[in-house]
Amino acid sequence: MKLSELGRTDTPVDYQKVRFDYERSPDQDAPRPVRHPVVVAGAGPVGMCLAIDLAQQNVPVVLLDNDDTLSVGSRAICFAKRTLEIFDRLGVGQRMMDKGVSWNIGKVFFDDELLYSFDLLPETGHERPAFINLQQYYCEGYLAERIAQLPLIDLRWKNRVVGVERHDDHVVVDIETPEGEYRLEADYLVGCDGSKSTVRQLIGQESKGRVFRDRFLIADIKMEMDRPAERWFWFDPPFHRNQSVLLHMQPDGVWRVDFQLGWDADPEVEKRPENIKPRIDALLGRDARYELEWASVYTFACLRMDKFRHGRVFFAGDSAHGVSPFGARGANSGIQDAENLAWKLAMVIHGQAGDALLDSYGAEREYAADENILNSTRATDFITPKSEISRLFRDAALCLARKHPFARSIVNSGRLSVPATLRDSPLNTPDSDPFEGRMVPGAPAADAPVRLPDGSDGWLLRQFATGRFAAMVYGDGNHEAELLAAAEQLSRAAEGLAPLEVLRIVAQGTRPCSGAIVDKDGLIAQRYDLKPGNVVLLRPDQHVCARWRRAGIEPVRVALRTALCAA
Repeated sequence: MKLSELGRTDTPVDYQKVRFDYERSPDQDAPRPVRHPVVVAGAGPVGMCLAIDLAQQNVPVVLLDNDDTLSVGSRAICFAKRTLEIFDRLGVGQRMMDKGVSWNIGKVFFDDELLYSFDLLPETGHERPAFINLQQYYCEGYLAERIAQLPLIDLRWKNRVVGVERHDDHVVVDIETPEGEYRLEADYLVGCDGSKSTVRQLIGQESKGRVFRDRFLIADIKMEMDRPAERWFWFDPPFHRNQSVLLHMQPDGVWRVDFQLGWDADPEVEKRPENIKPRIDALLGRDARYELEWASVYTFACLRMDKFRHGRVFFAGDSAHGVSPFGARGANSGIQDAENLAWKLAMVIHGQAGDALLDSYGAEREYAADENILNSTRATDFITPKSEISRLFRDAALCLARKHPFARSIVNSGRLSVPATLRDSPLNTPDSDPFEGRMVPGAPAADAPVRLPDGSDGWLLRQFATGRFAAMVYGDGNHEAELLAAAEQLSRAAEGLAPLEVLRIVAQGTRPCSGAIVDKDGLIAQRYDLKPGNVVLLRPDQHVCARWRRAGIEPVRVALRTALCAA
């Protein structure tokens, strides 16, 4: 199948069976290597998201994949709220939502008793849920269909990177195809080619960290089961003694079950259907009817590269860092890597920022990887205690959690993915005025319902344009002239520095203001701690980088220069 044909018929696509045609590129017949702004190795979710983000910011991308298929098996299934908001901006969010299973509730069991449940999104006023569950092949399929709509992305199947040669002003990439090898030149190369990254090996780098002595079996089973769309986690259940089990609902009547196996388990033996069936029967009962769709055995590991930037070569997703799967931190953090890198590459390529901005990618995403690894390591140590004392402590915490809420903070069945707050980012301007709440410089923006200038209802995050800074000026519709003057100041502050979108936001209950957005339920004011005259400056990746009770032209210019590493 040609990529352009994907999704063009009314017949449902079986994304696990699609094979894409290898197509010869004109670059293979060029007399010398053709130069491209960005080459991305690896067309998984991270590489695809990076390519789409760059293309939407008018940066041409060559996306290489050594295979001709999408993901087989469910693999990454839990996509967090922040990732869904990124998908919205990339043009695929609603498709993911329509197909995915939304959930906010998790439950923790010990033996056969429910200890407690928790709500990952207890407050209202957000467009997207805490998580959806969606098989990775759907995610990749929808991203591939979006890529087919974007002429600035050249996705080349069966193009394997076999050589990388680094220079001060470009990278030379050797590529192997069914018709032989050819070379490309790239201003920048990004390795999104997974935990066994070829690009990483070719430049002599490695991921370091901790491999845990335990294994888990993933089994995807298709059946009808009358259980809600919740995350259920068992410690030492009667159907799988001295081990742990996790259950998730997926679309199409498919359920993901994770069984802890122990370090001595033989992965090949455990994947055999005749060995999986007794475990499923013990969970569901011998009379249960189901079909085994896919199975895999994985080993826990928390690893990362020392540096995510090596000159003009960058790494994102599993090629840069890897975590144990509990907590849904792998794909979510990788997609957030891509978002962080895309706007910075675009700004530099378009001449709107210097090379120093690209160094901030490593500083920020290495910090985020360390945060994910810390959380993943703590969860793994709690789920799979490696000594009798550790097990006694864990089981005591579980017993206390039955009746005592304080003990529930000790229980760790996988702290679920949240985006990193980049408090120490070099792109932040420290507060000069006191503010309350979580929207500190470095925090990812919080959504809220709004009423748009045309009278329709919408969402705050939808109003931020791709590839542009955004300034929210909060005002009082009863003082429209002051609000307009403040917005004009913000626009003047950005002249000659960076593309800036100015959003005028009017407090609820005040007079409507032409062209302004209404803080429909007052949640923008609440979440950002805003009063009339206050300003919040957001980066193109929707992280807060500065805020003021009153903002003059010069402070805003300084903050923009700081956010571009040009100060």
